[in-house]
Amino acid sequence: MIAPTRRQLLAGAATVAVLAAAGPVFAADISTALPANAKPLPLDKVRLRPGPFAHAVETNRKYLLSLSADRLLHNYRTNAGLEPKGKVYGGWESDTIAGHTLGHYMSALALTHAQTGCSECRDRLVYIVDELETVQNAEGDGYVAGFTRKRKDGEVVDGKEIFPEIMAGDIRSGGFDLNGCWVPYYNWHKLFNGLFDAQTHCGIDKGLPIAVGLAGYIDTVFAALDDDQVETMLACEYGGLNESIAELYARTGNDRWLKLANRIYDHRVLDPLRAGEDKLPNFHANTQIPKLIGLARIYEVSGSPQDQFAARYFFDRVTHHHSYVIGGNADREYFFEPDQISRHITEQTCEHCNSYNMLKLTRHLYSWQPQAALFDYYERTHLNHILSQQHPETGGFTYMTPLMSGTVRDYSQPGEDAFWCCVGSGMESHAKHGESIFWQGEKDGRDMLLVNLYIPAEAHWAARGADMVLDTRYPYESESTLTLYGLKKPGRFPIAMRVPGFANGKAAVTVNGETFDAPVRDGYAMIDRDWAQGDTVTMAIPLDLRIESTPDDPDTIAILRGPLVLAADLGSSKDTFEGADPALVGSDLLGAFTAASPEWAVYDTQGIGRPGNLRFVPFYSQYDRRSAVYFKRFSESGWKTQEAAYLAEQARLRDIAARSVDVMHLGEMQAERDHNLESDISYPVTYRGRNGRDARSGGYFEFDMKSREGSLILQATYWGDERKRTFDIMVDGVKLATQTLEQDHPGEFFTVEYPVPAALTLGKSKLRIRFQPHDRNTAGPVFGAVLFTAKEGAPV
Repeated sequence: MIAPTRRQLLAGAATVAVLAAAGPVFAADISTALPANAKPLPLDKVRLRPGPFAHAVETNRKYLLSLSADRLLHNYRTNAGLEPKGKVYGGWESDTIAGHTLGHYMSALALTHAQTGCSECRDRLVYIVDELETVQNAEGDGYVAGFTRKRKDGEVVDGKEIFPEIMAGDIRSGGFDLNGCWVPYYNWHKLFNGLFDAQTHCGIDKGLPIAVGLAGYIDTVFAALDDDQVETMLACEYGGLNESIAELYARTGNDRWLKLANRIYDHRVLDPLRAGEDKLPNFHANTQIPKLIGLARIYEVSGSPQDQFAARYFFDRVTHHHSYVIGGNADREYFFEPDQISRHITEQTCEHCNSYNMLKLTRHLYSWQPQAALFDYYERTHLNHILSQQHPETGGFTYMTPLMSGTVRDYSQPGEDAFWCCVGSGMESHAKHGESIFWQGEKDGRDMLLVNLYIPAEAHWAARGADMVLDTRYPYESESTLTLYGLKKPGRFPIAMRVPGFANGKAAVTVNGETFDAPVRDGYAMIDRDWAQGDTVTMAIPLDLRIESTPDDPDTIAILRGPLVLAADLGSSKDTFEGADPALVGSDLLGAFTAASPEWAVYDTQGIGRPGNLRFVPFYSQYDRRSAVYFKRFSESGWKTQEAAYLAEQARLRDIAARSVDVMHLGEMQAERDHNLESDISYPVTYRGRNGRDARSGGYFEFDMKSREGSLILQATYWGDERKRTFDIMVDGVKLATQTLEQDHPGEFFTVEYPVPAALTLGKSKLRIRFQPHDRNTAGPVFGAVLFTAKEGAPV
């Protein structure tokens, strides 16, 4: 978890005060030195200078231009009865979510044009918008989409087929699936954003009528449904469709769209947040974050205080109670119980889309009321998670950024098939690294420049006619220098430079090489003086090592230097990691760190590492390396007492991981889709913080699991207090076992292992696992299944 700073505690106190009030309206601004609101300098007025972020933008630009617009448009044209101009891509673009990448791609092209001035990106975007206009005209009713629908017989058809069914009241959703189509409203949210970004950043106005026509089609669907039916439909992930329609209202002024935006409201999730209640555990994380961005935008266009409160409360809960040290959140894509980080340090942490969207939400909140703590979070996440998500050489993207010791990052391979959701959001994240460095506002009738991120850049600030350069090697070096090399409107105005919370208000400021007494107020060094062309201001921020503990276990810790999360380097990703998770032992851990290459934040430890000395490096840079981020901390005496048990448990976990062939997280939407789950009279369940699935009498559920030849073991997890029920477990149509649950493990979850004979795995790369209840019985609930190899020599 990100440790709260004093100003975060103040913000939290303000939240508590609000919750105690009669209604969800935030207290008066706690800031006295900052503007009431702020906005970023336009992205096209900022150019990055050489450094990791500029490199990421250029790597991403090359990747974007390697893609084919016609291939991404394939399904849009075929759905409209038009001849495609390019072969469809594979991966998700050949599934029923097809078309989602195009919206991300359009936004990424627009953002890259604004960030770099790349004319080829704009030309390509003009072409795509023209093609979408052709598609919409062929449809004839405003509809335009690339997604498809899989019928019950397996035939894949145009996704448009589902909407007459929905309008007739036949609404079926398992969370991601809507009547056989994968997240169609989420898909449209990306397309709307692409059209809007084309207008905002490239002046392509032709996209707005396309958005109006599509919104009209969507409104027709909603108009056919009563409120209960809309709620049923919105059980399917809809991204930030509410944000898109609110944005359309802002651009057109048509009240029709504000009314529709307010109907796109998931009461189950959003009502508790409006009431100041954290009921996020076991919700799919990235399904929820865009809904709150949508409420933020609705607040901005309509002034609705409940929506403002929900967005701010959600941000507070996620960043302070559900986030890891790198700023990311969620385990296996799901929120878990608040403040339980140490129990969820796994290979499936920190989906990129979550952080991409949380940074969007941060920008909304900061624009309403600038607070330095918001950019403490932004900087942490942007530097440690977002920058680690793109491979700097291949341009590939991670889906998850794993924090479990020794786990390899899995980057997409740019080409035919890598079109995950996080590839799409990755295209955008790495197109706009200059968007939040500089902000502007007014205080007491005077212009104010706010510097929030220390990234090498040059920018133009129109309010003062200022041309500026920010030179820095931060976070490797403490100093950042801002030079006003052009200033058409000289005079007295304040420049506010953020002092990160980890610095505890300490910062040294010089102006034109002379010490300047800059008070630190509300998290900013305030340099208020008469400015002239050629003036420079330099701020030095201390970059000390420190320890951060998880909230639930003070002895599960991470090491940071300034904003950088440091990781122990455990070797090449090409080499197998078979050791125990490293631990740190001693009473003065930081005292045992020695700077090996301080200019790159590289440290060696002496005497405190177990099983040996460790080298620490910036976590984000471990693209092709194995890392340890979290460590168990022991005193010398504690280690002697617990060493044997700790190492034995580590060995047990490594043994299971080494023998695992596949894991199925039942009751979780993405896992069930990835494993081709099919079911009837079957329901996802949540109990005691665990997700699972059952099947009632006459029903079943079945799914694929990866396999390999030889004797395997299927392990299933159950709750030990179930009333008596009996069911069969089948493998490829062969009954493997009959299981009866009968309150025989009271008060606990337990596992059962079912040997899978080698004859059932011969020549197979996957198995079809089926749970089927006996008559008048229930199968499960099953709280997850694991398929792993039997130990050598074990009887099967």
